[in-house]
Amino acid sequence: IVFRFYTKAAPRTSARVMQLIQNKFYDGLVIHRAIPNFIIQLGDPTGTGTGGRGQKLKAEFNELQHIRGTIGMARGIDKDSADSQFYISLTTLPHLDGKNTVFGQVVDGLDILPKLSKGDKVISITLNLNDTSAN
Repeated sequence: IVFRFYTKAAPRTSARVMQLIQNKFYDGLVIHRAIPNFIIQLGDPTGTGTGGRGQKLKAEFNELQHIRGTIGMARGIDKDSADSQFYISLTTLPHLDGKNTVFGQVVDGLDILPKLSKGDKVISITLNLNDTSAN
């Protein structure tokens, strides 16, 4: 799966996720949430959906719409509670538009997304700074 960051629409979030990728934070983590026709979610080192890296991010809500392959930050009730967990939209989700920080888009591998399941493990995420994509 290859995705591109929206560094202009969500600069702080993009920088934070890039830093976590460079530090290998996501390598070996499991997908802790997978809901068909909705989202897959990862980024919790406890695998329960309640954990994170320990540094909250200020929301960067933007005009980007949730379409298939959109990548956004998961958060709690507090709009500034996102940490390291992110989700990938499996379909168009207009009810999430403007309510979560959208920071990326899958540009290759959309066909793989519906095949992912809760408990699947991330082998590794790498960063290509030449084109600001992660794969």
